[in-house]
Amino acid sequence: MRLSLTSDVWWKNAVIYCLDIETYADGNGDGIGDFRGAMQHIDHLDRMGVTCIWLMPFFPTPDRDDGYDITDFYSVDPRLGTLGDFVEFMRVAGDRGIRVIADLVVNHTSDEHPWFKEARSGRDSHYRDWYIWSDRPEPDDPAGIVFPDQETSLWEHDETSGQYYFHRFYRFQPDLNTANPVVQDEISRILGFWMELGLSGFRVDAVPYLLEQVTEHDEDKLPDPHAFFNCLRAFMSRRDGSAVLLGEVNLPYDDLVKYFGNDLGNQITMCFDFIGMQRMYLSLAREDARPLRDAMRERPRPPKDCQWATFVRNHDELTLDKLSEPEREEVFAAFGPEENMRLFGRGLRRRLPTMLGGDIDRIKMVYSLLFSLPGTPVLFYGEEIGMGENLDLEGRQAVRTPMQWTPNRNGGFSEADPSKVHGVVRGEYGPERVNVSAQHRDPDSLLVWIIRLIRNYRDTPELAWGDYTVLDSGPDSGPDSRTDPVLAHRIDFDGATILAVHNFSDVPTEVELTLDGLDSSKVLTDLLVDGAIEVSDEGRARFKLGRYGCRWFRASTPEAAPAGSGDTPGKRDHIPKGWVRDESG
Repeated sequence: MRLSLTSDVWWKNAVIYCLDIETYADGNGDGIGDFRGAMQHIDHLDRMGVTCIWLMPFFPTPDRDDGYDITDFYSVDPRLGTLGDFVEFMRVAGDRGIRVIADLVVNHTSDEHPWFKEARSGRDSHYRDWYIWSDRPEPDDPAGIVFPDQETSLWEHDETSGQYYFHRFYRFQPDLNTANPVVQDEISRILGFWMELGLSGFRVDAVPYLLEQVTEHDEDKLPDPHAFFNCLRAFMSRRDGSAVLLGEVNLPYDDLVKYFGNDLGNQITMCFDFIGMQRMYLSLAREDARPLRDAMRERPRPPKDCQWATFVRNHDELTLDKLSEPEREEVFAAFGPEENMRLFGRGLRRRLPTMLGGDIDRIKMVYSLLFSLPGTPVLFYGEEIGMGENLDLEGRQAVRTPMQWTPNRNGGFSEADPSKVHGVVRGEYGPERVNVSAQHRDPDSLLVWIIRLIRNYRDTPELAWGDYTVLDSGPDSGPDSRTDPVLAHRIDFDGATILAVHNFSDVPTEVELTLDGLDSSKVLTDLLVDGAIEVSDEGRARFKLGRYGCRWFRASTPEAAPAGSGDTPGKRDHIPKGWVRDESG
């Protein structure tokens, strides 16, 4: 396909990398990450092939919720640097062609934000209607309490005014009244401010909660949330037509597509595929591809100018809320057998390598899956080297540990005294064994594998742009078979065909696929390892997959097939009929 077609919609085949400035790199030796430290490691992301950095909150905060309790939307937390440092970070990233987006957390503020301090000073305050108040606590929906280990109600009594304020999250995070047009205007100003400083968009936190009916009086005055997001997207497009909104929308597919803007695609640009992610973990637990296969078949196609975002792990608990209770218990038993590995009764506070017992073949297969699934892949910092978690930390903090750059003191994160550095992972997954510098030198490391996947993903834009079809992987893959460990899907775009095949089992297997529209005039060339597969006159292809094996193929004529490492330049003119080379084992 012509790459000129993709330039205006860069996000469709981007590689997004989420990092927390506070835990990424310390530039001034005080034990806390900062912008000066992070910008010194942008070349690591550039070498990987990352095209977009997603910054977790870096705004001024009391830091009672890891920065999501914000006291000023127009500045940088002094612990992390200054606005000048932010601008320098943006310049360094831009020099390498890397875009930057940031968390947009406007569902709530900190209770120490000047707006809320003024709002609670009295019922006639100018900022009173910037928040949600009631003379009595409205009936609570227990299922709607986001943090059931910390909160028992969504309403908190304010002694000064004698009313209750609403908080969807923690009691120290009062919800903004985003139904108020004045608040909506302020949100637009926040977006405009940071876009002027170079941001290419925002990851929108807690999208379904931004506009919701929370009191019995809301029904008549609550605006349409989709009109609100339409206005936000239009505002951003006027400022920068290529800017994006990446939405945290953990809803069933039928409800989620409304936030794209249905067929118009004029609201959220990209939405995370939470259902696909959760079904993937169920498939991993069962060593059976069918749960994920079903999700892929159920997943709606996004509007033309929208996209799905795929991920293995994010900065929160690994939520399993869209699985049934028996399914969730299966995943818990496989990957979180101990109670302290679980959180809120719905999720896991572990990273992938520890859940998979350090099995490098299985881990590599999962990331191959991430980069070949239709959508835009999103990595959480440290995934590229297989970092583990620190279960001694509270709640979600278990996976938000300092980045591990070297095997030296503090993992190269900081030169401070170790007593000042919080949360460094110890033991098998500590920096002595898992770090960036060592893996760059190891050709078999996870980091080198991730770099290879990113390179192939970027060289194969059809993966993000094409129409995908989930295939039956052989005679035993039907609905009556007990298990089916192989997931195979093809992507077609502009006359090109890409095929991705993954084995969820530790047992090697042989796969036979029927590829409509292909015949013996085509070969399948493996994009990850050396090897090519012949296609029969009937469009069938047969090949082997090792334990947790993964293969990506491009269909082409023999004359146009990509070269393998064993091919001599200038000597490979054609592949005779009947020729097969398959060195994958």
